[in-house]
Amino acid sequence: MIQSMTGYGKSVLHLPSKKVTIEIKSLNSKNLDLNTRIPSYYREKELAVRKKLASHLVRGKIDFSIYVETTSDETLTTVNKSVVANYVAQLKNAMPISDNQEIELLKMAVRMPDALKTEREELDENEWTQIAVHIDEALQEIIAYRTDEAKSLEEDFQLRIANIQSALEEVKKLDGERIANVKERLQKALTDLKVEVDENRFEQELIYYLEKLDINEEKVRLGNHLLYFLDQLATDDSNGKKLGFIVQEIGREVNTMGSKANFAVMQKIVIQMKDELEKIKEQILNVL
Repeated sequence: MIQSMTGYGKSVLHLPSKKVTIEIKSLNSKNLDLNTRIPSYYREKELAVRKKLASHLVRGKIDFSIYVETTSDETLTTVNKSVVANYVAQLKNAMPISDNQEIELLKMAVRMPDALKTEREELDENEWTQIAVHIDEALQEIIAYRTDEAKSLEEDFQLRIANIQSALEEVKKLDGERIANVKERLQKALTDLKVEVDENRFEQELIYYLEKLDINEEKVRLGNHLLYFLDQLATDDSNGKKLGFIVQEIGREVNTMGSKANFAVMQKIVIQMKDELEKIKEQILNVL
């Protein structure tokens, strides 16, 4: 079962004094491009989080965020009273003031360095254990999102491959007519030139020319590549890179077939194949 690289997962944890929101977003990328936003007091857990994300999400442009919102009246920032009082005293000595200017001095003092002090919040292991559970929940949600997103991709791939297979069958039916048409055109060209040719030599040259236009190998290889793509699409693992390689091989056979066709009706069918293949190429970039 394939997975898309596009996904979103979210989980919210309500603690006694705070609300913790975990968000994971992902978009398509050739490799793993992981960005994390984690509060400083959880920073020591970042390496473990990155390893977990990498093992579960494998590939894509991943944005992981932990947002913390304080819900209690408590605050870690307090006024450093002695420092503020000292600033006020210095300001009074520096300039003559009236009694009603005390408030203005206080406003100036609290903006001075060290007027406010903030206690550094330490990591609570019990709290982190709960957060880790919600990280797992967000991961499960984004994986489910990726899987659901991939269902429409899989249906589209199956439709496009079926269209190419139908076009291949048309090519097979036209191949005999194509060869006859090539022979007829060559014979007509010789007749128009009004030159005498050795029939045996002409037959030899014609066989040599038709061998260069032979597309039997391309037809067989293309059919095999199409079946292989469907087989890999149905496997339990999602391997977008492997599917991408198979698509390249399909494109190589289609292009060769088009260059050898030398028959307008068949070339139109090859163009239809290329159109279907381009649509597959666009979508395969989003497969994990």
